[in-house]
Amino acid sequence: GSLITLSCLSHRVVCQVISSAVPADPVQENGTSDSSWITRLENNYGFYIGLGLAVFSSFLIGSSVILKKKGLLRLVEKGGTRAGDGGHGYLKDWLWWAGLLT
Repeated sequence: GSLITLSCLSHRVVCQVISSAVPADPVQENGTSDSSWITRLENNYGFYIGLGLAVFSSFLIGSSVILKKKGLLRLVEKGGTRAGDGGHGYLKDWLWWAGLLT
């Protein structure tokens, strides 16, 4: 059969072609078949998974802003120094920390 040489930056491979048989599954990528459950999931539901992740992350970001703002407003109601005026009392508030960690 024929010899084929493939070269990369750090590797060199020599392959020998024995026969010209047609593969049973012509759609193969890097030796993996298209029948894996991850590939089927991405093909069927990839858009909806992405949309769900986008909506969920938007919900988390919005709730984070709201929780931190409520923590800062609660500090002002208690008579603490505002963060813009150099106060650091918000660091003792659990609601502000919950917003930060969300």
